[in-house]
Amino acid sequence: MTERISFKGKFLFLSCSPSLITDQLNGAGLKLRQACPLRDDISTDEITPVTHMLTYDETLGRYPYIGLSCDGVRPIGADAVRNGGFDIVVAGKRYGKGSSRESSPLAELYAGVRLIIAESFERIYQQNCANIGVLTSTDFGLIDRIRAGEAIPVAEFLDGRDQLTRCIIEAGGLLRYSRKMQWPKPSERTPQPPLHRPMTLVEKIIARHLHPQTPDMEPGDGVFLACDWRFSHDYFTGMAAHFMHRTFGNPAPLHDPGSIVAFQDHLVLANKSVPHVRDNLLVGVANLAQGHRAFTRSYPVLAHEELLGQGGTEGICHAIMAERYALPGQVVVGTDSHTPHSGALGCLAFGAGSTDMANSWVTGYVRCKVPQTLRIQIEGELANDVTAKDIVLHLLQMEAIKQGETIGAVFEYVGSTVQAMSVDERATLTNMVAELGGFTGIVAPDQNTVAYLKERRGVDFQLEDWMAGDPDAPVRATIHIDATRLSPMVARPGDPSNGIAIRHLTDEQPVHIAYGGSCTGGKRADFDYYHEVLHWALQNGRRLATSTRLYLQFGTVDVQRYCEARGYLRTFQEIGAEIVMPGCGACANCGPGQSIRSDEVTISAINRNFPGRSGPGSVWLANPYTVAASAVAGKITTFEALKTQS
Repeated sequence: MTERISFKGKFLFLSCSPSLITDQLNGAGLKLRQACPLRDDISTDEITPVTHMLTYDETLGRYPYIGLSCDGVRPIGADAVRNGGFDIVVAGKRYGKGSSRESSPLAELYAGVRLIIAESFERIYQQNCANIGVLTSTDFGLIDRIRAGEAIPVAEFLDGRDQLTRCIIEAGGLLRYSRKMQWPKPSERTPQPPLHRPMTLVEKIIARHLHPQTPDMEPGDGVFLACDWRFSHDYFTGMAAHFMHRTFGNPAPLHDPGSIVAFQDHLVLANKSVPHVRDNLLVGVANLAQGHRAFTRSYPVLAHEELLGQGGTEGICHAIMAERYALPGQVVVGTDSHTPHSGALGCLAFGAGSTDMANSWVTGYVRCKVPQTLRIQIEGELANDVTAKDIVLHLLQMEAIKQGETIGAVFEYVGSTVQAMSVDERATLTNMVAELGGFTGIVAPDQNTVAYLKERRGVDFQLEDWMAGDPDAPVRATIHIDATRLSPMVARPGDPSNGIAIRHLTDEQPVHIAYGGSCTGGKRADFDYYHEVLHWALQNGRRLATSTRLYLQFGTVDVQRYCEARGYLRTFQEIGAEIVMPGCGACANCGPGQSIRSDEVTISAINRNFPGRSGPGSVWLANPYTVAASAVAGKITTFEALKTQS
């Protein structure tokens, strides 16, 4: 007989109406039509804000949806979901977008939630759910069936899933499945299998890293890949180690620990973070740091630690992976959604959850679904104050992408505009595929890549003939962008998809905080742009607006040294900017540059502006030129517009 699952049938509809959510928390039952419209784009920042991610045990069950914003109201408090007895949650499109934090489905699981029904799911979130045993479905017909008392066949939760994911769900999670598997050493894989059909670049990289027992792969197949690099950061190192030890023993038999990198970067500035100090969260931060350090001290892995006595760290994980480790053609996996940053070098880099990381530490393999590729063809020369960030914000406001039609795709950037870009600018394109909902982003390696590796790392890299997609390889679609028609953009508060060209803003928008930093906005090229604006301002007798504070935070210590060598720091000091040492800082609501009041407006070079992301205020996303120009003007403006105001 087919195995079936019974539910209590206590539904929590995540409505756009905060009052309807409150009614449900108070015991009212709703029908689907009463709850509509449902909230779309519920991010993991809203499911578990970073200030509530300081543990990885059942305590997380107190906090699901603590940051959920509906019409400007946060209707769900601590313990509300668990106390309400809800076992099924229902929402709209692109559920679980944003960070790869496995804390979010864990919080739901520990609160008693067993099933999430949504119109669509983000890739990493849904994979994390499968890994830990939370069921997901896009079938809204289940609602009436469950309410009628029907036990649902397990097979219905497997529809549309690849065969590997089905096996993992049936096993009750990835680690249970893994213990039954045989894991040959990754070195036993065939390094160059025959190419029996035209392939994209990502497909070629996957083919060269397949688990040796994998049959011929096709788009949509679930596979295990041998990793060249695996990395974690301080939010999740301890969590992944906890899962690993629970399954594989302590000490665990790590595969090739010299290719595992652990970063302290997200929480290193917590002692300068208003909510962490004000709300007595530093004990929790210390708990995560202790779990991170216990792992790095127990195993011979590569570790990038905080800079004792200086504040900050050696650098943000994504940026250091590109600066020091990743190479074209490799597979890089990290516990962060912005891992695709390294795709700028022509490698396959993607984010995964803590369970995937725990499994990869021991086996050397990480799972993924063979993706389809979306070709982003960009031609023409960008205007002087237009950057890669504007290209991404332009893509994000496209309706197909906002509706989630590109979830799980590879964004392969091609064209004359991309060829002319520095690797730093290409990294902005690939990094923000996390916001676009894609699997990863990639740029085929070329002579710019070779020059970058030589200049930054002293590596003499030789391109190989296979390191490009076949011209006739099938792709899902091609999006054409005329770079000459782009102008500086911003994303209005609440979601990165709220893009608009600055020239189309009708109301003047004052700015209280301007923040230049993060993995997306803290690279050498970004600091070239900040300096260009601020140097011009000083040359023309301008200073920062009296109402605006400017924070500039290096992505890595290498970027700091670059700025010192070029004399940028004198300009930054003279203009009145506050310099912040490397770390995720305000981008993760954990350091200088975060807002502290709801009425504060920030213009920021970071990658996402979900509610609460950088404090209680509103966040506008922009390119580095615009961030610096707005700091001088005291309102949102472009660099070219600022020049006309002098």
